[in-house]
Amino acid sequence: MFSLFYGLWKYLFSKMELHVLILGIDKAGKTTLLEKMKTVYSNIEGIPPDRIIPTVGLNIGRIEVANSKLVFWDLGGQPGLRTIWEKYYEEAHAVIFVVDAASPSRFEDAKSTLEKVLRHEDLQGAPLLILANKQDLPEAVSAEELARYLDLKKLDERVYMFEAVSAYDGMGIRESTEWLVEVMERSKRTETLRARAGAMGPGP
Repeated sequence: MFSLFYGLWKYLFSKMELHVLILGIDKAGKTTLLEKMKTVYSNIEGIPPDRIIPTVGLNIGRIEVANSKLVFWDLGGQPGLRTIWEKYYEEAHAVIFVVDAASPSRFEDAKSTLEKVLRHEDLQGAPLLILANKQDLPEAVSAEELARYLDLKKLDERVYMFEAVSAYDGMGIRESTEWLVEVMERSKRTETLRARAGAMGPGP
């Protein structure tokens, strides 16, 4: 009987879309990351990095990883656009925060922006993946160095991980995405959002 219920639960979970916010200050490589994810996880070739323009508003991307359907919301990171981020917090299952690891002069802006995101009550308990991007550049710092700089020890009961990636050549993309899916599947936040969606039921 347990296996029957477990099978049903897996089926229901596999049909659920998981919403992931891709945040970070401008020029961190958020859209390049999303396009590389599409290339890694589907047969569709993403937009080449040299043709990507700064995001004004929102890019949406969809991929399937294992049994999960992920919907990514890639939001523009210019200072004037960061105010719209919180409109998406309530329905997000997790957050990917992208940092340009080759631009130490902008770490302070990235740190204060991330701290503001994490303080928002609508994101309470959302798993967090912090990507030290642009590892293809020789001046990029490691994930460990970035972790020391951002100093997130004051985080609440949140699951988080730092990962070194290159959205340009794909290094670390698959490993970090699969970690995120695994923690989302076990997250209390996912459970809460699923229960809320079930309680609301289908629309008219």
